[in-house]
Amino acid sequence: MPNTIRRCAVRTTAIRLGIALLCTSSVPVSAQGIPAPAPPVPQRISASKIVLVGDSTTAVAGGWGGVFCGEHVTSFVACVNLARGGRSSGSYIAEGSWEIALAEMKTPGFARTWVLIQFGHNDQPGKPGRSTDLATEFPANIARYVRETRAAGAMPILVTPLTRRMFANGALSNDLEPWAAAVRKVAAKMKVPLIELNAKSAAAVQAMGEAQADRFAQLPPGVAGTGVPAATGEVDDLPFAQRKLSFDRTHLGYAGARYFAAMMARELSATVPEMRKMLFQNGY
Repeated sequence: MPNTIRRCAVRTTAIRLGIALLCTSSVPVSAQGIPAPAPPVPQRISASKIVLVGDSTTAVAGGWGGVFCGEHVTSFVACVNLARGGRSSGSYIAEGSWEIALAEMKTPGFARTWVLIQFGHNDQPGKPGRSTDLATEFPANIARYVRETRAAGAMPILVTPLTRRMFANGALSNDLEPWAAAVRKVAAKMKVPLIELNAKSAAAVQAMGEAQADRFAQLPPGVAGTGVPAATGEVDDLPFAQRKLSFDRTHLGYAGARYFAAMMARELSATVPEMRKMLFQNGY
């Protein structure tokens, strides 16, 4: 244990030398009389953030984003999933969700913020209030996301839409390819990192076949949808959020979410090497 020599206005006994020492401070020293080292200065953390923007195929309870944030990022990364079910590249902006995402990008304290942007499913025709024109509106919206992400000080990463898992005569029907192509063009023109989720997921689903791909759905074929019963009682009768589960070939159950979240982690690590140190390649 270090001793403390307190020279508190003590006059020395060396009167014969005519010396008087006056001291007003304490100096930590070791038992051998060597000053103790100063305590280390804490090193400030360098944390990053990943923000997910998109539709239900990225959102929790239907997409890959929940498992990605929960199982594939390190503790030095804040992963915020702002994807929302049923949104298109246009309706996400119109309802104000994009404003929330922009505010998230501007939160101080992070060394770098990455924004993953994936739309296409609800931009297709036949969805009133959501469908966008493939030749004009859709690419314009994607370009807007890129510009405004950069203006907010964050790094945009475009993601082509996850494939559906619909087959015809043993072949996958990748009806989202035209929207994936539009995203590719914007990425090339604006020099944005591109994650080819559509092409990679389509190849994987084609290789595994229809029967195995059906296991990625929320429920097996023929099983009725389920949810959490609404809460009842006198003290608190506010309903719980309910998962609307079903069998379809667009949305993901846990097995599908794990599969494509791992795919996203691999593709991000390959496409954006700076992100490798913040991503686990395999989940739990």
